[in-house]
Amino acid sequence: MSLFLTIHPQNPQSRSIQKFVDILNSGGVIIYPTDSVYAIGCKIGEKRAVDRIRMIRGIGRDQDFSLLCRTLSQVAKYAKVSDSNFRILRAKSPGPFTFLLPASASLPPRLFHPKRKVVGIRIPQNNIVIALLTALDEPLMSLTVAIQNDPYGVSDPDEIRQRFENVVDGIIHGGYCGVEPTSVVDLTGGVPQLVRAGLGDLDSIL
Repeated sequence: MSLFLTIHPQNPQSRSIQKFVDILNSGGVIIYPTDSVYAIGCKIGEKRAVDRIRMIRGIGRDQDFSLLCRTLSQVAKYAKVSDSNFRILRAKSPGPFTFLLPASASLPPRLFHPKRKVVGIRIPQNNIVIALLTALDEPLMSLTVAIQNDPYGVSDPDEIRQRFENVVDGIIHGGYCGVEPTSVVDLTGGVPQLVRAGLGDLDSIL
């Protein structure tokens, strides 16, 4: 059975956050709130944890993870960011956006599609996940928590617990999230392209 703790969404308790960081550092998988929906994630270098997440989600190798970063300097380590794209990220981060960028050489190949060296980058605006990323001091590999035929399950941490407590190592109850995902914007070409419309104001990007 996984660790299940309620953490204050505005003032995350550092001791509680550290318990989940310890799980991540030991190669574990956790579920946590973001500024869009609940997400499932692990550390970058944990291949077994990545495989577990794929199994839990029922997805194959062609499903890409997103990389949740704390700062733009972390983004620059794992993605190639042009001056124009940096200005977009700086203007829209933190926030409910996923930006597709060319992957850098330091990014493990398991994080992106084998035929397309592109990575989805997020800098979330949620105090709990910010506290996690700060204490962990590195990005998280992340996917949306999906419950088949139940679009509202991703917003209810108690429902998530019932469905996932036996297959993950930790679940953070950070209150209800929404059900609308992030907006996804492709920045790999010369002009930003909308891949998925979701949360966030896109007027100044597109």
